[in-house]
Amino acid sequence: MSEPAQSDPADELLDVVDEHDRVTGTAPRGEVYRLGLTHRCVFVLVRDPAGRIFVHRRTDTKLFAPGAHDMFVGGVVGAGETYERAAVREAEEELGVTGIAPRPLFRFLYRGDGLAWWSDVHEAEWDGPVRPQESEVAWHAWLTPAELAARLERDVFVPDGREAYRRYVEHRRSRAGG
Repeated sequence: MSEPAQSDPADELLDVVDEHDRVTGTAPRGEVYRLGLTHRCVFVLVRDPAGRIFVHRRTDTKLFAPGAHDMFVGGVVGAGETYERAAVREAEEELGVTGIAPRPLFRFLYRGDGLAWWSDVHEAEWDGPVRPQESEVAWHAWLTPAELAARLERDVFVPDGREAYRRYVEHRRSRAGG
């Protein structure tokens, strides 16, 4: 069986949603970005058994935040796709793995630079090798939280990932009791 031809990411059909995350229509990703329509995204923070976090630099060909670093794998939720299915699909695609099981943590509406999307944040543990998708990931490493904090001070990170990570740290802190 041959591989399907790669389609243009700007043509991917997305659900357009309102401020309450209710679907109001669909549109191609390029149009969603161009018009600043609210849509859905998933974020998966992946840790190894030692607690290190998978961090990567996005390729320079990405539609959003090309070349920026990120501590999440993930992406847009396709039209009619659930957040849970998108989290598995995106994590498996970007890491080059199968069998990952992201756990949903929380959801928030991200707004920035005239864009908005519902951000469904997940966490997963992975103890095997990764083969990151070359079209998505230019560099990667497993970093301790302290190493990640140092990189956050000096490197350019995607703005939605920064906000999701800030909320993730708060979420973990509140679950730990302070």
